[in-house]
Amino acid sequence: MMARPAAVPLELAGRRVLLRTLTEADYEQWQEVRERCREWLVPWEPRPKGSPLPAEDPVSFAARCALRERERQLGTGYGFGIFVGTRFAGEITLSSIQRGPFQTGHIGYWIDRDLAGRGYVPEAVVVVLAFAFDTIALHRVEISIIPRNQASLRVVEKLGIRSEGIAQKYLEIDGNWEDHAKFAVTLEEWNRRRDQLLADWID
Repeated sequence: MMARPAAVPLELAGRRVLLRTLTEADYEQWQEVRERCREWLVPWEPRPKGSPLPAEDPVSFAARCALRERERQLGTGYGFGIFVGTRFAGEITLSSIQRGPFQTGHIGYWIDRDLAGRGYVPEAVVVVLAFAFDTIALHRVEISIIPRNQASLRVVEKLGIRSEGIAQKYLEIDGNWEDHAKFAVTLEEWNRRRDQLLADWID
């Protein structure tokens, strides 16, 4: 049986960042950032109480890439590495996509601590919003953030994304059920703000 050809990575370009689906070849850069920034990242990541940290060996990373590719093929999710030049800087996802009467998705993101605060994540979010609304025709995109995660909150504040209040005990994070501040953009809002957001962050 002939091997199936590898999927062509999906790339989305911003002004300074390139978003690209990750492949096995990205493992060394990804693992180096994950190891160096572990204490910066783990307290904010979904994980049931008592469960071990996800494996980060090459085999597990390859399986993770394959799962993300499967989600992309099904249209249920899109995961991207954030690259600044050739440097791997973090990840951003458009996940939990629902069609039918919902037409929604959720954005999540993380970045190398050494690159935080430079506007790379807000730029990546605008790139993903453009993809979500203009390419795959979603109607609503949500972002959920633990209220004490000031670094993540600064991203939505810089972009002026509308707050929808607090969802109590919304998600289990590092073993604890955490409240989340909910933010959202609808297609109608995107259409009103698109040109300005693109001018500010992409063009």
